[in-house]
Amino acid sequence: MKKFLQIAKRIGLLLSLSAVSFSAQAQLQVVVTTGMIADLARNIGGDNLKVTALMGSGVDPHLYKATQGDLRRLSRADLILYNGLHLEGKMQDIFEKMARKKAVFAVSDKIPEENLIQHGKVHDPHIWFNVQLWIEAGKRITEILSQQDPKHAQIYQQRSQAYLKQLQELNSWVHQQIELIPQQKRILITAHDAFNYFGHAYGIKVMGLQGISTAAEFGLQDVKYLKDVIVANKISAVFVESSVSPKFIQSLVAGVKAEGHELKIGGELFSDAMGIKGTPEGTYIGMVKHNVHTIVEALK
Repeated sequence: MKKFLQIAKRIGLLLSLSAVSFSAQAQLQVVVTTGMIADLARNIGGDNLKVTALMGSGVDPHLYKATQGDLRRLSRADLILYNGLHLEGKMQDIFEKMARKKAVFAVSDKIPEENLIQHGKVHDPHIWFNVQLWIEAGKRITEILSQQDPKHAQIYQQRSQAYLKQLQELNSWVHQQIELIPQQKRILITAHDAFNYFGHAYGIKVMGLQGISTAAEFGLQDVKYLKDVIVANKISAVFVESSVSPKFIQSLVAGVKAEGHELKIGGELFSDAMGIKGTPEGTYIGMVKHNVHTIVEALK
């Protein structure tokens, strides 16, 4: 009897391990670039996906170069999702080559051009700062997942509907919060032009020391112009970004103070990357709420 029980336990253990193995294999292996896309995919895909993000907290996607480990992860993926609009500029060739053999999609590829912000010959890639546009990215991910994994399409659509409703509520909340800032103080100055979609969507003027990419250079003339804007508009705060060196904003603050105008760093904003995993700012909704709260408290 004792021997029979031991055999039964072993069989049960083997069946349990087999079920876990099957469950792991049944998951769609999805590799994404940024934390924002990972968060969107996880909320829509749930347990049907295993999502791996290449870029973590504090990582600048404009300058990011794929490692050998990244290339292995990408080659093993069932599905690859990236932002597009040249956000991941140094990885574009990789995505184009892999798209010949596997499912590779930019989450921005169905957003109408009239909703994108033009900068010279390129579009601004920071679409997640307009929550309404990020909802469109969510719809695109839902469509892609439903095509790639049709047996779970209904689940993806149900989860998407629930999560995108939360984003609609977030969008309304952001509008309400920005209204708390007096009209003449609605000027947001940061390290680079990551927040233009935010400005267009919520009625706040945005200025950055650098262009839409942190790879861009800026000169003394740019700093002088920002100093003049700050003094003329009596701006009390500027902001550093989590994925960009604070030294340029710190130099701007020092320069303005030297000219007799009081200026402070209003706080750190999450721009090209979310916060640390496991913190509120490590989710898209938490990141947006942190940014808006920081901006409103410093400028109102």
